[in-house]
Amino acid sequence: METKEAEAKKVLKGAFVESLKRNNRKIREDRATAISEDTSLVYKRRVEDLEIAIKRMKRTQENMYDLSPADAHSLTPAKDFDCDKFVEEDIALGIKIRETEIKLDIARKQFTYLFGGY
Repeated sequence: METKEAEAKKVLKGAFVESLKRNNRKIREDRATAISEDTSLVYKRRVEDLEIAIKRMKRTQENMYDLSPADAHSLTPAKDFDCDKFVEEDIALGIKIRETEIKLDIARKQFTYLFGGY
């Protein structure tokens, strides 16, 4: 039969006790790892979101150039085409695409700088 002291030593080998025994360096290391992993994942996700946004905006812009007739049997383009509105929307979308490309470029460079590669 084990003594009470031996039983107490077994209990003191669990994760909770080991956590209490960690030194300052190990605690800082664990915190740094947790923060770095979380930030890296969020940063990578933001880069992916920007990539998706650019693809969607480019598809939208390409779809704007489809001036096919409204009806499959018709040979004339839609009569209610508004040139001014088309030009305004095309330029605005082009600017938005360019701004997002700049954000993406900066985000990729910063990710590489902060986390050592993408």
